[in-house]
Amino acid sequence: MPNANRGAVGFQSSEFEQEYERPSKSELKRQMDELQKLGAQLVAEPRDRVKRVPMPEDVKDAILMCQTITNHEGRRRQLQFVGKKMRTLTEEEVAVIQRTIDSWKGASKAETAALHALERRREKLLTDDKALTDLLTEHPQLDVQHLRTLIRNARKEQAESKPPKAYRELFQILKDLAKGGKKPASDEETDDDEPADA
Repeated sequence: MPNANRGAVGFQSSEFEQEYERPSKSELKRQMDELQKLGAQLVAEPRDRVKRVPMPEDVKDAILMCQTITNHEGRRRQLQFVGKKMRTLTEEEVAVIQRTIDSWKGASKAETAALHALERRREKLLTDDKALTDLLTEHPQLDVQHLRTLIRNARKEQAESKPPKAYRELFQILKDLAKGGKKPASDEETDDDEPADA
């Protein structure tokens, strides 16, 4: 005969449930990992950028110190220390740092897109004669003869697999025009700022 009281303990199980006001251990671990990654992102940025980020000096010093360490184990420990320092920041300070990093990403994406647009325009100049007419319509101050010579030389460089001197100079002229520089095309143009794959 089954016992009617078996399994019954005489109280509701919810009576002893506690209300937790603090985050769980796994949530705390996730937050710590996010702060560690944020610190590592800052360590990977150039020093002058990091110096401009609004944050407490002790956190900034830890990040700048980590950038100077080349020893693998020393750097790993310093990164841990950076993560520990990051955990001392308020939510507002972390939000400001995150917005700053996000703005860098947006700026670099825009710069990359602009460079790709210039590269496409240069390719069009080399393949389509109408592109030169369009460019001269937009910028009548350009030296037509110099541009024609550059285009002809760039085509020749590509055909003969020569170093891309005219090709780069053409890019630099387009880049100067995009920056709003109204200087005419000349042989003194430099190609230092051109991307390596151009």
